[in-house]
Amino acid sequence: FDFLFQYEYFNAVLINERDKDGNFLELGKEFILAPNDHFNNLPVNISLSDVQVPTNMYNKDPAIVNGVYWSESLNKVFVDNFDRDPSLIWQYFGSAKGFFRQYPGIKWEPDENGVIAFDCRNRKWYIQAATSPKDVVILVDVSGSMKGLRLTIAKQTVSSILDTLGDDDFFNIIAYNEELHYVEPCLNGTLVQADRTNKEHFREHLDKLFAKGIGMLDIALNEAFNILSDFNHTGQGSICSQAIMLITDGAVDTYDTIFAKYNWPDRKVRIFTYLIGREAAFADNLKWMACANKGFFTQISTLADVQENVMEYLHVLSRPKVIDQEHDVVWTEAYIDSTVTGFSVSIQLANGQGPVLMTTVAMPVFSKQNETRSKGILLGVVGTDVPVKELLKTIPKYKLGIHGYAFAITNNGYILTHPELRPLYEEGKKRRKPNYSSVDLSEVEWEDRDDVLRNAMVNRKTGKFSMEVKKTVDKGKRVLVMTNDYYYTDIKGTPFSLGVALSRGHGKYFFRGNVTIEEGLHDLEHPDVSLADEWSYCNTDLHPEHRHLSQLEAIKLYLKGKEPLLQCDKELIQEVLFDAVVSAPIEAYWTSLALNKSENSDKGVEVAFLGTRTGLSRINLFVGAEQLTNQDFLKAGDKENIFNADHFPLWYRRAAEQIPGSFVYSIPFSTGTVNKSNVVTASTSIQLLDERKSPVVAAVGIQMKLEFFQRKFWTASRQCASLDGKCSISCDDETVNCYLIDNNGFILVSEDYTQTGDFFGEVEGAVMNKLLTMGSFKRITLYDYQAMCRANKESSDGAHGLLDPYNAFLAAIKWIMTELVLFLVEFNLCSWWHSDMTAKAQKLKQTLEPCDTEYPAFVSERTIKETSGNIACEDCSKSFVIQQIPSSNLFMVVVDSSCLCESVAPITMAPIEISQHNESLKCERLKAQKIRRRPESCHGFHPE
Repeated sequence: FDFLFQYEYFNAVLINERDKDGNFLELGKEFILAPNDHFNNLPVNISLSDVQVPTNMYNKDPAIVNGVYWSESLNKVFVDNFDRDPSLIWQYFGSAKGFFRQYPGIKWEPDENGVIAFDCRNRKWYIQAATSPKDVVILVDVSGSMKGLRLTIAKQTVSSILDTLGDDDFFNIIAYNEELHYVEPCLNGTLVQADRTNKEHFREHLDKLFAKGIGMLDIALNEAFNILSDFNHTGQGSICSQAIMLITDGAVDTYDTIFAKYNWPDRKVRIFTYLIGREAAFADNLKWMACANKGFFTQISTLADVQENVMEYLHVLSRPKVIDQEHDVVWTEAYIDSTVTGFSVSIQLANGQGPVLMTTVAMPVFSKQNETRSKGILLGVVGTDVPVKELLKTIPKYKLGIHGYAFAITNNGYILTHPELRPLYEEGKKRRKPNYSSVDLSEVEWEDRDDVLRNAMVNRKTGKFSMEVKKTVDKGKRVLVMTNDYYYTDIKGTPFSLGVALSRGHGKYFFRGNVTIEEGLHDLEHPDVSLADEWSYCNTDLHPEHRHLSQLEAIKLYLKGKEPLLQCDKELIQEVLFDAVVSAPIEAYWTSLALNKSENSDKGVEVAFLGTRTGLSRINLFVGAEQLTNQDFLKAGDKENIFNADHFPLWYRRAAEQIPGSFVYSIPFSTGTVNKSNVVTASTSIQLLDERKSPVVAAVGIQMKLEFFQRKFWTASRQCASLDGKCSISCDDETVNCYLIDNNGFILVSEDYTQTGDFFGEVEGAVMNKLLTMGSFKRITLYDYQAMCRANKESSDGAHGLLDPYNAFLAAIKWIMTELVLFLVEFNLCSWWHSDMTAKAQKLKQTLEPCDTEYPAFVSERTIKETSGNIACEDCSKSFVIQQIPSSNLFMVVVDSSCLCESVAPITMAPIEISQHNESLKCERLKAQKIRRRPESCHGFHPE
């Protein structure tokens, strides 16, 4: 004991801290930290781990110090692992006693209250590795004696139990006095999956519980046993462990007749009892009930005790696994960790890469000694983080074609990774959506109404599936309609399934070209050439000395034979060299344009660019970099316009869907704060002249100033074919309005400059309406099941919060204390008081909450060359002409401006929330459970 008391370890919060005399604090010795690019440039120590202890525990508690002491031997294991596999990131051990050993060692900073709330034992990876899937019924006593603080502690206890349940668990909560009260009456007699949405739903209902009457525990226990037995027979639940959690301030009986009827002799349902309050009078009965049913008893007398006491049940549930000595490997669903481990949020954002989705691989740790084996004592859980991107690195993006992508889902059908998963909201703020880790595949591949693809993947089948899809691009405002072929299979040794989507017409044929390495290297050296940094041409992760290399640098070293250890994709690099050689002459052409004074004298065209199927880009600036109108274009932050791990650039994808030889013109949409965009991008695809299936091999384009483009348009619109060159009517006339719109209905040119970038239907509703009925444009309905909607949340600050502005008001006018002012203030208060909104004296605050929305996108029919129409309005007739501009995605629309036609409402693209307000619908949704696959292993029971 003395030894333990003197033993010093590296405490992650105290390291490198000194007292006022400049001496290191106890447990805070010097710990050398150096920034490391493999760990996002965080200062870490790659030769040692350090230890974090939650704030509510004593740093020198003998049990903790003892565990820290024996787990020190992990240092060598962690370092060896990292040497053997340099792509590893964080490795850690979470102890059943609550401390957390993490490698590489890093300093932890407390929050603004000086607290570190992180407790590894309530993290998903810990609970999943320590226990088996479970069905749980929580019984809460709401009899009169539970009033006040006891009920508050009881609700907190329920909430903490919910925290320990995950997607493979099922639960329900029943409050009891003389009668049973299901916390969610709609789920009477059944259990639901403990996913985030369901748990939140129950938490909201917990607040409605109040204490009165007397507690009839026998009715509640009968009900709980019946539910567990019935639910087990449906085959829907965890089909593994079962438990009843009893939260009460006492029991007058031991209810052995009930246990004898339902649970003995096998004792398959464990009973965990939580005694709320300080009295110990009824402790004996509750303790007996738990011990007679393979459970655990604990007393909770203050709010601070809740967490620690709830944890205990997990270690009881882990015993069968330990006695069986089963090292089940578990993989968690994807998450963005905001705690200090996997720091991804704070750090990756600083990197400009956006947060990184992780999955954790973990397994339980127990002692091999025979004498302790039968006690089933879990020592803790060891784990490591794997960025989901690593799992997809092996899939060659260049073979998937222009719109192709890979995705993966979990055994519950939730997305592990998918290009359309959007875990964050609020541009710039980057906050995590509450339910980002449980987005179902059917919510992004929503065209698969019958879940054919989803269910086949959940059931770990291997196969193929096809359907027409509507993929949105450009911040969801444009839509590409295509047919996708999906190929899927399971990933061995994990609960995941992998899918690959190829869109018809792309990704089936791949052009192969041959050039010599010398030619290729020569053309790769050009300063304007770059490669897709998120693609894997070479594996730079394997050896630490390659980590700092860009893909382009790695390829050059590989080709020159200077790095025998570099592993590269030979086939892909062969094609990169070919693309470099074939596209090299365009540089000379661009240079001649730049030198030719008359071609681009007013510097209207600012950038020319080319991208090829191998992720190779060439960019040529016609103006100085600092003079670019759109500074972000083609830079790493401009995700949609560059080659990245998920998709080809937007200008490439849209050009590929146009008729070969025609150009796509578009204005980038402004985001939030940035004003209307003032550039136009034009691009076209390059296909091989070949009678066979000719794949699109590249796309090329320019970006120009918007006013330059508009000036060209106005000049052209004034030139007519009559003898004297004058026009009988032109866009300058007061009687007509001219517009240039694109194939999705967005305005590129209008006489009113402020309308640039707006949707045509918002400006000319009547004309757009007519174009839709004539079939020139069609409306496509889209769905967003990951939207965030504004909701009015009631925040109960009671009356005082409501009166705050008035208190300030009264203080300011003390000197004019006339009856009149008081009367007015009172009058205002009265009217506020009695309005329905604030009957409870509550402030409404706007929050963003997850919701489902439906919204339209519009696409032109390619067949219209020219169409005209008349619209009968209330007191006039409005005529218009629409004409396609050859070799482009543009249309010129000329509208008669004298007839306003105000009776037709504008057509907007604003999303509409698909409401869930209907109670029976809500109930159906709670009850509806999609097909899921149970985890393979289960250790719910052991006779010992």
